Amino acid sequence: MTAPERREDGAVVRVAAVGDIHLSPDCRGLLRPSFETLPLCADVLLLAGDLTRHGTVPEAEVVADEVRDLGVPVVAVLGNHDYHSDREADIARVLTDAGVSVLEGDRTVLPVDGGRLGIAGTKGFCGGFAGRSAGEFGEREMKDFVRTTRRAAEGLHEALSELADCEARIALTHFSPVPDTLAGEPVEIYPFLGSYLLAEAIDGAGADLAVHGHAHLGTEHGMTAGGVRVRNVAQPVIGKAFALYHLPLTRTPEHSGAGEAPGRAGRPPAADAPM
Repeated sequence: MTAPERREDGAVVRVAAVGDIHLSPDCRGLLRPSFETLPLCADVLLLAGDLTRHGTVPEAEVVADEVRDLGVPVVAVLGNHDYHSDREADIARVLTDAGVSVLEGDRTVLPVDGGRLGIAGTKGFCGGFAGRSAGEFGEREMKDFVRTTRRAAEGLHEALSELADCEARIALTHFSPVPDTLAGEPVEIYPFLGSYLLAEAIDGAGADLAVHGHAHLGTEHGMTAGGVRVRNVAQPVIGKAFALYHLPLTRTPEHSGAGEAPGRAGRPPAADAPM
């Protein structure tokens, strides 16, 4: 399989990302001044879940006001806090009405610098990591638990595969695909912070960057077994309104088929941009 090649013009996509902003009516306008600088430094803003405190519609309306008409596309997944009040569909609707692309097992393609940025997203779920993970065995409740993560991972894999002809691809989740970015959290709760199934989906379909939140005490930098760079952008971790990353755009083979992952070989690494 022919690997994508770096474009000779050195084109990059500038990705701003943050998660776990936990907004509510008492912090209206908190992030807007920083977000209004995005057209100067970024091509897209990614929101990695836990956008609200308790998953209420008034909280979602605050988030919508923070990101409406920013001048750059905004793409989001929801987090566990956004599900807390069983209003996740309403929260997604409020954000969509504000122009946000809310992903759950699906994808979006954005034109950037003469190329295409593909973003596949899912909230994901927990379950643990290789050697220390829950299994789909035993009681119905345990099987349902693991199947929830498996369905999320399968949706992410399918969505990434459908982006195979994009010059850059990002996997956006709330839960972590790797334990690397959980360093700093108590090891006892690692199984509740992510799942290896997400990383298997990312490596299986291929991506240039994986972005997640959820782990407030974790670490920003990690990597999947297949070499995909992972970034934990939970706001308590990055310590600012958003982190900024640069992804080189690649030239894909002329006849790469839909659903066929172009592979990692030959792809230049994502670069973290100072801000």
